[in-house]
Amino acid sequence: MEKEQTFLPYKVLETGGEGEIVEKKSRFIATLAPVHSEEEAAAFIDSIKKKYWDARHNCSAFVLGERAQVTRCSDDGEPSGTAGKPMLEVLLGAGVRNAAVVVTRYFGGTLLGTGGLVRAYTQAVQAGLENCNVARMQYGCELGIRTDYNGIGKIQYLLGQRGLEIKSSEYTDIVTLKLEVPFEECGTLCKELTEATAGRAKIEELGKRYIAVNI
Repeated sequence: MEKEQTFLPYKVLETGGEGEIVEKKSRFIATLAPVHSEEEAAAFIDSIKKKYWDARHNCSAFVLGERAQVTRCSDDGEPSGTAGKPMLEVLLGAGVRNAAVVVTRYFGGTLLGTGGLVRAYTQAVQAGLENCNVARMQYGCELGIRTDYNGIGKIQYLLGQRGLEIKSSEYTDIVTLKLEVPFEECGTLCKELTEATAGRAKIEELGKRYIAVNI
């Protein structure tokens, strides 16, 4: 069971972003960024608090690890459970990992109530996510392929059909390629490449890891 969980896909922020909503004259500004450690998340949160030092609240949440092994959130003075937790739930619900968000609130003079606060902080994070670039991380294999010049055209055709990108190539007396392939496609692709080149292409598995795929 542990092995299957390891292979689950997840999403990460390629680039952060911002979003803003206004609710009863209160401004809610969401700022998101990719982070890879608790220290990095804390530093990001501190930087936003310094940027918006004059705001009433700077609530925060972050999630780390492909299976969300580490999560933290803070209401920063808002009623308990009305800000940080809803913000975290947006990240988890979207499947986003290794991400931190701060929602800055400039108070507009009207109390929103607990339900209103939950909605506002939720919507602010959603607005911020819409302005981020997100990548899907999927467990995959790195392959090395060595072929003669007669086989390269067939290999490029097969890869193009599957939407797979060649990560690096070297042309000497032979052609050497490196590419990343989703784990479930690896076996089928190797078989197709071998058949297409009548066994002349030499395929080597260089390793397994999470790879970014287009979404």
